[in-house]
Amino acid sequence: MSSHIKWDKNSLISIEPLSDTEIKSIFSLAQSYKSAAEHGRLKFDALEGRTVINLFLEPSTRTRLAFEIASKRLSAETLTISGDASSLSKGESLKDTARNIVALGADIIIMRHASSGAAEYLSNTVDIPIINAGDGSHAHPTQALLDCFTLTERLGSLKKKKVTILGDILFSRVARSNIHCLKKLGADVTLAGPNTLVPKAFESMGVRVSHNLKEALEEADAIMLLRIQHERQTSTHFPSIGEYTTSFGLNERRAHWLKPNAIIMHPGPINRGVEIDSKLADSEHSVILDQVKNGVFVRMALLHLCYAAHKNQTISITEPTN
Repeated sequence: MSSHIKWDKNSLISIEPLSDTEIKSIFSLAQSYKSAAEHGRLKFDALEGRTVINLFLEPSTRTRLAFEIASKRLSAETLTISGDASSLSKGESLKDTARNIVALGADIIIMRHASSGAAEYLSNTVDIPIINAGDGSHAHPTQALLDCFTLTERLGSLKKKKVTILGDILFSRVARSNIHCLKKLGADVTLAGPNTLVPKAFESMGVRVSHNLKEALEEADAIMLLRIQHERQTSTHFPSIGEYTTSFGLNERRAHWLKPNAIIMHPGPINRGVEIDSKLADSEHSVILDQVKNGVFVRMALLHLCYAAHKNQTISITEPTN
């Protein structure tokens, strides 16, 4: 039996406009692609004959590669442009760069940019789907979606599940997008870390802020670790890396505060020995590599959905039978 997926968004800029139903639609299509891959099918024709441009104006490994793999599995032609290899380095505006990319035949642009709001600006400039692969400290919607997809695989419904996000919240676009996504799916979210990086002002987003690490870890069904983002910090927010690790790093001793089945997550890149010990990053409680793998399927789903909406196409998936 098949069913139609309800989706009408040409672009994905942030999590905020999505309903819980739309998020679950993304997950359903991602699961369909994942199940097919587990049965050996890795190629689909959803974007056959289309051209996807990865416009990555900030460094990236996992996100860029996952989008490239996702696009190619959907049979699209895929090209990646970095900031230093584009005319932006010669002074061309983002608007002119994007318009030239479209004029050359691009059907979708995936963009990572250092400035918050850049993806939304681009979506208002050109008439093709735009996928935000991270803009400044504002949003990283595909990371949040793959994180929550991974959580639902392990925990089922996220309603009333307790998730602690630990680390550099102040400068983290991943944290902001995850807060929105987790709350839409009914999770209870706690933010933890030093008060300079986790100010009480975040409570306005409907989350709990804790500077007591033991308390923040003890009740968590999942702990999501974030790296210290030196590239976004403009002043000293804690005395040193060593002092951060001493006070807030997840080590084997502190891991005993966690529930026996608690999940450990990290969006990467991992600073081993800083926010997390290597043994914990590689332990049976870690789903870090699952997050990376799921990033391909979630991004396949989003590329398919946004392009289909742009072309007023419907998408059907086959429901599993008992």
